[in-house]
Amino acid sequence: MMTDPLADMLTRIRNANRIERPVVDIPSTKFKARVAQVLKDEGFIIDFHVGISDKDDQGVSTFKIQTDATGPKAVLRVFLKHGPEGQKVIREVHRASRPGRRLYRRHDQLRPVLDGLGIAILSTSRGVMSDRQARANKVGGELLCTVW
Repeated sequence: MMTDPLADMLTRIRNANRIERPVVDIPSTKFKARVAQVLKDEGFIIDFHVGISDKDDQGVSTFKIQTDATGPKAVLRVFLKHGPEGQKVIREVHRASRPGRRLYRRHDQLRPVLDGLGIAILSTSRGVMSDRQARANKVGGELLCTVW
């Protein structure tokens, strides 16, 4: 049993980014897919797909895209973004709210991350969104992580 699935997702992205992998596979949930959608909308990843990962008789892994994939074999495949000369688009990823210490912010308490170069991801009553969207919609929520 995993106590913090979001921290696991962020760690997998951080590790894959550190070794310059173009793709990272993560056990999928709807919540993780929403966080990946925010990362895609803000330009930190190229794309992501939800599907089923299977291995054949020779041990070769296959990936089949299925939007309604659920269960233990459901995989979130995230395509990481790199600059034209191999620069990393994601430089840092920090988990803000943890299971032992939840952090909540009102919309007027949200400050731009690195003067607008980064984002904070929040879980609000209107869904998972970036700090820019939360300030525009004037909603607060749980501060999940910061990315720059």
